[in-house]
Amino acid sequence: MAKNLASRRAAAQQLASLRTAGVTRVSRSARVQKVAAEVESPASDARASNVSSEPTTAPSDSVGTSLFDVKASGLPRAEREERLRAIAARVALCTRCQELARARAQTVFGVGNPEAEIMFVGEAPGADEDRLGEPFVGAAGQLLNRILEASRLKRSDVYICNILRCRPPGNRNPLPDEAANCREYLDGQIELVDPDYIVCLGSVAAKNLLGLADSIGKLRGRMLKHGRAKVVCTYHPAYLLRNPAAKKDVWDDMKFLMRDRGIDLSSQ
Repeated sequence: MAKNLASRRAAAQQLASLRTAGVTRVSRSARVQKVAAEVESPASDARASNVSSEPTTAPSDSVGTSLFDVKASGLPRAEREERLRAIAARVALCTRCQELARARAQTVFGVGNPEAEIMFVGEAPGADEDRLGEPFVGAAGQLLNRILEASRLKRSDVYICNILRCRPPGNRNPLPDEAANCREYLDGQIELVDPDYIVCLGSVAAKNLLGLADSIGKLRGRMLKHGRAKVVCTYHPAYLLRNPAAKKDVWDDMKFLMRDRGIDLSSQ
């Protein structure tokens, strides 16, 4: 009985995640079954075991053509959206991190413009994100929205995601193997959105994306690189809620970013 209840709960979680990802119809085809089997297979776990500071090319996926090895430049917006939805559907079935899969309400993939010039990468979903299936919707997300507005950006202009797509228990930091298991999904998002700039929100994002152990204090004010994208590192909005004095530093970092884009925010 307990096993059946757990199975029904897991199925409900997956359906919620699929709906949030924009998947309105679940096929019973062999292709979808193959994706589910691949996600849960030991080979899949081994494939995701290494974290690289450069985007990786994952093997061909079973949903249409490869989700990960197609360069986004030249892809129409609708095609990018379709491929992002396909990766999100795969994420919704993922059980690589069994502790996270058991505890989550649903997976939290990403949101925003699939052709965004700027991508924001955070740490992991919190309670509000786990409940709603969208990144940065809690108090930290509201603060991020205000930062975007002050920077003459809208949430719909940018793309927002996290290192992890499941909430860690107690909002703890992602473990190295959890970040590694999620890495190909992050790489797929970066590959398809193909941003000119990536903003790492907090040290967890910077460490996992760039492979750097430096503190945010040491990474701030530097234009780093990930693939072709320029990378700016700043404090996570959740840190600002605990340390309001650091808001000035984040504002300086946003001015630094926007100045590189040819936009002067110094008068604001």
